[in-house]
Amino acid sequence: MTAARMDELEIAAQMDGYEARTAEWGGMTVSFETMGAADPAPLFKGLPDDRCQAEHYGYVLEGELAVRYADSEETITAGQAYYLPPGHVPLVRTSARTMEFTRTEELAASMEVIGKNLANGVEVERL
Repeated sequence: MTAARMDELEIAAQMDGYEARTAEWGGMTVSFETMGAADPAPLFKGLPDDRCQAEHYGYVLEGELAVRYADSEETITAGQAYYLPPGHVPLVRTSARTMEFTRTEELAASMEVIGKNLANGVEVERL
């Protein structure tokens, strides 16, 4: 498959207030994410600088997404395309829906750490 609507993709991750539907195409993972207000920073503990090291390219379909870096923060709102360089942590102050493209290999490295944190009972802070 090289084209799909969000509802045609399998659910790859789901927990309270979060769902990701993904597919891998040509070494990239396309992901439609639906998020409730939350601070997922604890899930990134164990990555370099406790921050996501994958590059993401995306578009905010609804709501807004804040992104924290070591020395700054930016807010991306509905209708905006974005690029997130390595070294970021998301923060969702309101609910949001995004469409994102990430190199599958980079995403897998971050998801390995996030998965271990979830398995160890680490939780996101609900806002």
